[in-house]
Amino acid sequence: QVQLVESGGGLVQAGGSLRLSCAASGSIVGFVNMGWYRQAPGRQRELVATISSSGGTNYAESVKGRFTISGDIAKSTVYLQMNSLNPEDTGVYSCYARLSSWGAPFWGQGTQVTVSS
Repeated sequence: QVQLVESGGGLVQAGGSLRLSCAASGSIVGFVNMGWYRQAPGRQRELVATISSSGGTNYAESVKGRFTISGDIAKSTVYLQMNSLNPEDTGVYSCYARLSSWGAPFWGQGTQVTVSS
């Protein structure tokens, strides 16, 4: 019923930047929080960043100071600005959104981010 669509992934050289976006199809409002996970081959899935309906944000230690999450979750839209990228940031980035803190999240299909040396 709810579909999240990510965009903005691609290939970038180390030190470069990318801006990911995520939006729900239709007019979906009322999300409690949204955020981004990433998964690299041979590595565990990692929670990258989250943003709540009140605007509070949290980041994985590995991306603090380099990534910024922003958006308007009331409009079901979230962004991830990624600066100073390095090859360890390579992976599939997936957007999620929750209608409640105890409910199962909705997921996007993911967008590939590849950072070359």
